[in-house]
Amino acid sequence: MLALGVAGELEHWRVDLDRLPEAARYVADVARERYPTLDTPFHARWRHFEVEGVDLWGPQADAADWPDDATRARAEFDLAMVSVLLDAGAGPDWSYADAATGRSYARSEGLAVASLRMFQAGAFSADEDDPWRADAVSLTLLSAEDLARGFQVTADNPLVGLEGRAALLRRLGRQCLARPDLFEREDGPRPGGLADVLFARTDSEDRLPAPAILELLLEALGPIWQDRISLGGVDLGDTWRHPAMRREGAADGLVPIHKLSQWLSYSLVEPLQRAGVTVTDLDGLTGLAEYRNGGLFMDLGVLSLADPADAAREWPVSDPLVVAWRSMTVALLDRIAPMVRAELGVEADRLPLASVLEAGTWAAGRRIAAQRRAGGGPPLTILSDGTVF
Repeated sequence: MLALGVAGELEHWRVDLDRLPEAARYVADVARERYPTLDTPFHARWRHFEVEGVDLWGPQADAADWPDDATRARAEFDLAMVSVLLDAGAGPDWSYADAATGRSYARSEGLAVASLRMFQAGAFSADEDDPWRADAVSLTLLSAEDLARGFQVTADNPLVGLEGRAALLRRLGRQCLARPDLFEREDGPRPGGLADVLFARTDSEDRLPAPAILELLLEALGPIWQDRISLGGVDLGDTWRHPAMRREGAADGLVPIHKLSQWLSYSLVEPLQRAGVTVTDLDGLTGLAEYRNGGLFMDLGVLSLADPADAAREWPVSDPLVVAWRSMTVALLDRIAPMVRAELGVEADRLPLASVLEAGTWAAGRRIAAQRRAGGGPPLTILSDGTVF
């Protein structure tokens, strides 16, 4: 897709790779400011539980009386999976007032804190004596009203895609029931059952390549994505059509992206590491095709609309304009990562792609958006059902 854009063969887009070094310098400056020692964690859901210097999950989890490391990993898989699936864009008018900290949070941080507080309160558990879990049956019964209460949604505090989010978690619960081979545990089916599947797929030295996490998630979660493309009876999830992607056979026109599944893959690395698994090949996962990374490239002129009036229109996620934008964002993240490392003077083993995302591109996209637009929204308006962006 990026090659087509560079060649001027995409209807909606123009690409200027000469602007990429400037973008890399901007990202590197943000990275130095955020992580002066360049000891950068992975871009994962756990970072959003760390708000304004306070970790809302780690110290509590460290102090909990876990029977073993695997038990904690299952709970953290439950939390990460529910929270990430609720992480699609909140919209500009929603925020969450956290009673424990006395602060309000919006966008990704607000979604993270709201989902964390629901989890800690046992909103997804079927066992009141064991609140820190998500059970299949509880998820199947989750209503939009339940989610609205937990996320403080009102007419004056609207959350984009509320019903879509609740429906997605209900489908997650049903999928846990439908695939006991993946999700069943002695204490019942739950998303955290996937931790045990991955434990079993490690090698003799407890190593697991990161793409194996994504492979499992695509198999396990494929059916939860509603009204998406299927191929040979397999639900393809975050995969879309673009007329410029010509291939032989059934894959003709298809563009796989899997943003939430890859975001979740990154977010499951740390629970696995805490349980003693060495996760390798982190760069085997791609960058994330979401509006902060994609907005960075638009706002810094690497990507531009062929028709500037398109910026004022609303676009469905399935539109070729959006599919191309997201696809090129993934490719450009691969291009900019070594440039950012060169600016910072570090090697890839110290700053893998997951850390480049965390140190710079996502935060840089947010910063430049705030400079360019009131409210810091993305440069494109996407019509979302709450399960993609």
